[in-house]
Amino acid sequence: MLRNKLLLAAAFLLLFSSFLYAQAEFVYDAKGKRNPFIPLVTSDGRLLKLQEEQTKELSLTGIIYDKNGVSYAIVNGIVVGVGDTVGDYRVLKILENKVIFVEDNQMVEFELS
Repeated sequence: MLRNKLLLAAAFLLLFSSFLYAQAEFVYDAKGKRNPFIPLVTSDGRLLKLQEEQTKELSLTGIIYDKNGVSYAIVNGIVVGVGDTVGDYRVLKILENKVIFVEDNQMVEFELS
């Protein structure tokens, strides 16, 4: 009987001591790299770019326009849709011959040349 009480007390002490030495909540540090918990493919099947470009210049090289559906543009060599970002620019609207971006709450238009 005494032995059972000692075993129960030892188990309780082990369990309680594990709470004392528990680590704080884990926070992932990406160290400048891509967060592995963010998907690489968008819901419409496009691959996301892995490295964010640090350039302020945009080069619009093509537009895939569909007035009744989803349109895409080729900017800085990548395919983007409405809502996607390229550097500091977010795609607001894609038209037949131009793309409208938003940067710092200001609209910027780039025409296809």
